[in-house]
Amino acid sequence: MPSSLEKKLAGFDPNALGDAAGGVYGLPFTVEEAQVVIVPVPWEVTVSYRGGTAQGPESIRAASLQVDLYDPDLPDAWRMGLAMEESDEKISAESRTLRTLAADYIAWLEAGQPAADAGKFAGATAKIGVRGKAMVEWLRQKTGAYLDAGKGVVVLGGDHSTPLGYLHALAERHEEFGILQIDAHCDLRPAYEGFEYSHASIMYNALRLPQVKKLVQVGIRDLCQQEAELVAQSGGRVVMFHNRFLSNEKFAKKSWKKVCSKIIAQLPAKVYLSFDIDGLDPKLCPGTGTPVPGGLEFEEALYLIRSIVESGRTIIGCDLNEVAPGDTEWNAIVGARLLFQMAHWMGVSQGRLQARVAE
Repeated sequence: MPSSLEKKLAGFDPNALGDAAGGVYGLPFTVEEAQVVIVPVPWEVTVSYRGGTAQGPESIRAASLQVDLYDPDLPDAWRMGLAMEESDEKISAESRTLRTLAADYIAWLEAGQPAADAGKFAGATAKIGVRGKAMVEWLRQKTGAYLDAGKGVVVLGGDHSTPLGYLHALAERHEEFGILQIDAHCDLRPAYEGFEYSHASIMYNALRLPQVKKLVQVGIRDLCQQEAELVAQSGGRVVMFHNRFLSNEKFAKKSWKKVCSKIIAQLPAKVYLSFDIDGLDPKLCPGTGTPVPGGLEFEEALYLIRSIVESGRTIIGCDLNEVAPGDTEWNAIVGARLLFQMAHWMGVSQGRLQARVAE
């Protein structure tokens, strides 16, 4: 006798318009039924330039209904089972409250720390740090429960500080793994602007986990001297493929396939993919908080992700961050399509979905 899920799948039309009453991408799966779960984290307390990333998850959920479900490399992608949790309003509300405090504190720093206002901001960074640590623990427990249930997990930010709790959960379940970071920024600043859990410190904090054996950065084009020195002094634990290097390879008529092979050669068998959308060319993400000229094209990023999977490596988890709606739906449109590809290629690497074999 067919199960309720089998009946549901039999009645689902992947060619129909996305149904807002259904799940993300209009898919018919509940979180309990899904093989891969998207965990939205609407958090952007420490953003230091433009805000809006806390609205990223819901803007992507809405835009996902316009994504067609067929992909030539993943013709049965929709069958894998992908669902997205509802956003936690408590996290969102706390982010809004703390964001106001952090923005005022940052403005005070930029004004030269006037002594008259010192009392007003005493303890601001400590308070935000305590709540940031609590958010890390909340996500560690949530993602850990999904992992223990045998599900794949994608974290959807929010700013780039958001996946740290997920990295802790993975570190408790894997002896070692590497991180592939696609980003315009290094995010290797210790306690940036006094915030330990800053979006600009995510990879610095990730490297404090001994299970993270390698950090491979791709598309970097904004970094400070302190970050450059950390990379140089890492003994090969951190490898940066600066955007200048990628451009020089292209100018020398090196194929993207060869460049990807160099990147992938630095990665261990288990890979965590951390994707800050500003790693793409800003024309694809004009609303993101700190856009930088340069960056990857959409298909270049997908080719790299596909190549990692085709190399036999396993993507043990991934995140997508810094998608801000801005003043156009374009940001969410791109983000929704990138998220679809990341989640399903992770599924392929974990044996949850079959890709079409290239001829």
